[in-house]
Amino acid sequence: MTRQRFHREHEDRVLLTAHLREEAGFPAADAWRILRILGEFVEGFEGLSRIGPAVAFFGSSRLKEDNPIYDGARRTAELLSKAGLAVISGGGPGIMEAANRGAFEAEGSRGLAVGCNIQLPFEQLPNPYQDISLEFRYFFVRKTVFVKYSIAFLIFPGGYGTMDELFEAMTLAQTDKIEHFPIVLYDRQYWSGLVDWMRDRMIREDCILEEDLDLFHVVDSPEEAADYVISRAVEDGFLSADEVQKGART
Repeated sequence: MTRQRFHREHEDRVLLTAHLREEAGFPAADAWRILRILGEFVEGFEGLSRIGPAVAFFGSSRLKEDNPIYDGARRTAELLSKAGLAVISGGGPGIMEAANRGAFEAEGSRGLAVGCNIQLPFEQLPNPYQDISLEFRYFFVRKTVFVKYSIAFLIFPGGYGTMDELFEAMTLAQTDKIEHFPIVLYDRQYWSGLVDWMRDRMIREDCILEEDLDLFHVVDSPEEAADYVISRAVEDGFLSADEVQKGART
């Protein structure tokens, strides 16, 4: 399959384009762009500052409704939402839609469905299952918002973008740049090759420590994923056991 590309300029591309030596410097356009970036941080922080404890979902935008992984993400989000946790996604299709949909449609839901959509050179329309919908120009701003307002990351099968989010979170945790939170990989079969490579190559070549594999947890079902995240949320004081029991009864 070949992706149709649109040569539409967008803010990330403009900001990150290298200039010829004779064009180097700090032109006025860059100064105004910094103010725009600052404004985007302010909007993101303001928009999510009162959503309560939240879990971020990542995974392929290509997976359709009839895919078992889509259904797994939807069901996991439903369980988390009933427990009182908000669900944040990238706001688009695939796993992002499944996560927002699970929270949005959950009977007795007590957690919000939040979408953080990103402008791309190819169109990504926001999915319709959102209580709060934010629009971002810059990937790095959106990624900061995900980390700041999440108490767990749920990583479903996906491509380069999903890997980017996974390894950035693990790097931040490994270097103690963030408070350690659950990083959960969903679908053992999908992730087994990567985990084996990390164990057989990265540890053996002394590139990571064996204890670094404890930064993530692998699961195979919505119930296992939700139970792990919820138990950590209770342990860390983000949820009470009574809140969880109330959600389980709905």
